[in-house]
Amino acid sequence: MKILLVEDDETIVQLLQPTLASQRYLVELATDGQAGWELVDSFEYDLILLDVMLPKLDGINFCKKLRAKGDRTPVLLLTAQDSSTDKVRGLDAGADDYALKPFDIEELLARIRALLRRSSVTPSPVLEWGFLRLDPSSCEVTYDGKLLHLTAKEYGILELLLRNTHRIFSQSALLDRVWSFDEPPTENTVRAHIKSLRQKIKKAGAPDPIETVYGLGYRLKAEEQGAGSRGAGEQGSNYQLPTSQSQIPAELIPLWERHREKYIERIGVIEQAIASAKQECLDPQLQHQAAKEAHTLIGSLGSFGLIAASQLCRQIERELSDETQFTQERIEHLSEPIVALRQTLNAVEDLKVKSQKSEIKNQESGVRSQKSEVKSQHSPPNANYQLPTTSYQLPTTKLLIVDSDRQMTQAVTTEATTAGMEVVVARDLSQARSAIACTKPDAVLLDLYFCQNRVHGLQFLSTLANAQPPIPTIVLTAPQSFADRVEAARLGARSFLQKPVPPAQAIAAIAQVLQASTTPEAKLMLVDDDPQLLERLQILLEPWGFRLTLLADPQQFWHYLENFRPDLLILDIEMPQLSGIDLCQVVRNDPQWSELPIIFLSARTDAEIIHRVFTLGADDYVNKPVIGPELVARILNRLERSQIRHQMLQLQNAKLMTGE
Repeated sequence: MKILLVEDDETIVQLLQPTLASQRYLVELATDGQAGWELVDSFEYDLILLDVMLPKLDGINFCKKLRAKGDRTPVLLLTAQDSSTDKVRGLDAGADDYALKPFDIEELLARIRALLRRSSVTPSPVLEWGFLRLDPSSCEVTYDGKLLHLTAKEYGILELLLRNTHRIFSQSALLDRVWSFDEPPTENTVRAHIKSLRQKIKKAGAPDPIETVYGLGYRLKAEEQGAGSRGAGEQGSNYQLPTSQSQIPAELIPLWERHREKYIERIGVIEQAIASAKQECLDPQLQHQAAKEAHTLIGSLGSFGLIAASQLCRQIERELSDETQFTQERIEHLSEPIVALRQTLNAVEDLKVKSQKSEIKNQESGVRSQKSEVKSQHSPPNANYQLPTTSYQLPTTKLLIVDSDRQMTQAVTTEATTAGMEVVVARDLSQARSAIACTKPDAVLLDLYFCQNRVHGLQFLSTLANAQPPIPTIVLTAPQSFADRVEAARLGARSFLQKPVPPAQAIAAIAQVLQASTTPEAKLMLVDDDPQLLERLQILLEPWGFRLTLLADPQQFWHYLENFRPDLLILDIEMPQLSGIDLCQVVRNDPQWSELPIIFLSARTDAEIIHRVFTLGADDYVNKPVIGPELVARILNRLERSQIRHQMLQLQNAKLMTGE
């Protein structure tokens, strides 16, 4: 974990730095408040140890400034002022805790652990992944009681992943969080540390807890992927799925209803195989069929957000794919997750009934919304995949201006209208939210301080960036603040303008952002033998403006390819008769299609398969269950690269034609 120590007392620094380092913390030092602020403004920390009496910028004002910009990093004040008034001032300024000088070092370390635990996804004092345990108080990592000897960096990486169980860390993010700015290694060093950490964990007999998300980084695997399995002959874990993991989004309930019986049939095949194994008469063909059904359910259930159930299916598939003889313990271990799957389906039904009751209450509201939508059908469709124009005259663009400055909004509205844009102006947060719901703008021009509150402006910017699809946002502010620029960029702003800005310049920036973020209408061809998953992907991808062809029978692949002529191909690996690997090789062998971008979707996570598909020509690989935003980001990334390559080839051909 990365700690910023802001302290000007050299004696305390000499005491704290080695002590914290011995506890596996990465410590960066600032000897005055201003230097500390510049570090906080540039880097991300897990905790700040902050002296109160500092030169240039004292600890109280440092704290106020930090909280004013929306930074929630835990702050522990170090102070010799022990009066109640001083403590109240510090806590009211935004500090999370304080330690009185001279402090007991063990107490200080305990307070640090408590603050890190409070801000962590995992609140337990000991961080656990199955039988893998990391104890911050002793800085020890054990697996099933066996001590692992990790380096400081390996310990830091593992602790970071255990405290942030659902976050993906890129290699650059790991560099930022585990290495200090004065010891920057290369990204190859990060990979080497990850490899070494995995080897030490594997040597201890533990399954690999780290998942490589290709093209994005690393994250902690879900525990259901085997974290709780000690090995053959030991007691399995109890599969109790929380209700929150049985919740299906309301918009997917109709799709679930159409295919629910099919999922029950698939589970029935698995149950039949387990029953046969108990009677010692399991037919190899039935075992193979049950493994195949479990494989299909990994993607199907996961696509509805039932991630824990999907991971259970992954474990079932792994057990059924093992052709060694079934022991009684293996059969019992296999029976537990199938019971949990049945419980999941029952929980889904209960929650679905509650959702339907809630939907009935909102029917009138829905009818009004539909009428409003009918009235607006004359408006053009979302412009996300229109061909870029050569100027900023965009007649189909809907622009939302969020700014309380009437003079500014009037001038920009006039310029935008002249450019052929439809403009809506919102002067407060309520109007802005209503406009987003009703207008569905193609772009937003947002004054970060539009309601005299930067925090509200940043929160609204985050809402726009997290919309599906994200709404391109151009930020403008009057204050000249580098911190505003950094925070806006982090939250997804596409452009940043400083007031006062000429209206023509604002419209030009909007046009530039739209052109940079749009792609010609893309045609995607999806090939998967699971029709339910194809339908789920259709619901996910169509709102982005993609034209889709869905194919469940790989035997018809070439006919559909030549007739639909897709811009990108998405393939499942395991399909009957013809695998996705077969189809990939066929495409790469044809001169006309050899450059077609190909993304594989698969529940397979073994390195051998992943290496093979990339060797044969895959452009990307996405694990099932599919995470919607991740898949969309990868598709857009591949389309953009393909478009750039196409433009470069056109430019080269033009030069050859002209003899340049």
